[in-house]
Amino acid sequence: MDPKTDDDEIVTWWGLVIEGYLATQDKLLGEIADRLGLAPASFDILLRLVRSPDHRMPMTKLATEAALSSGGFTKVADRLVAADLICRVPSRDDRRVTFAALTDHGLDMANKARTAAAEILRRIVLTPLGDDAAALAEAMRTLRAFNA
Repeated sequence: MDPKTDDDEIVTWWGLVIEGYLATQDKLLGEIADRLGLAPASFDILLRLVRSPDHRMPMTKLATEAALSSGGFTKVADRLVAADLICRVPSRDDRRVTFAALTDHGLDMANKARTAAAEILRRIVLTPLGDDAAALAEAMRTLRAFNA
């Protein structure tokens, strides 16, 4: 990028990134809610668990990755337990650690959610962006690493 790029142009670029993300995320989460009845936080947690080894993760780590407070995460986890999507599993190695683990029903729902999300994202991200989608993902990976 040219170091002489106008300040307003740089701020506008960033605003477009945010607006594009929010519009796309809203559309994705709306369709997931319509198809599967999953709230955004529940969808996020199921996807994180289905992609984790043994389909489980320490609850504190899961809350952090999902950007939820411990109280907010507890409420979501309680709803997921009540829906038989996850269960709490105490660690055999550390009494302080409790895992959130997918139940069989939760694994089925998480796989359906992942498949639905991929189908929706193909339509709302890959169709308009084409080959630029991979470049966008790589650019966002670079920003995440630089700013973490």
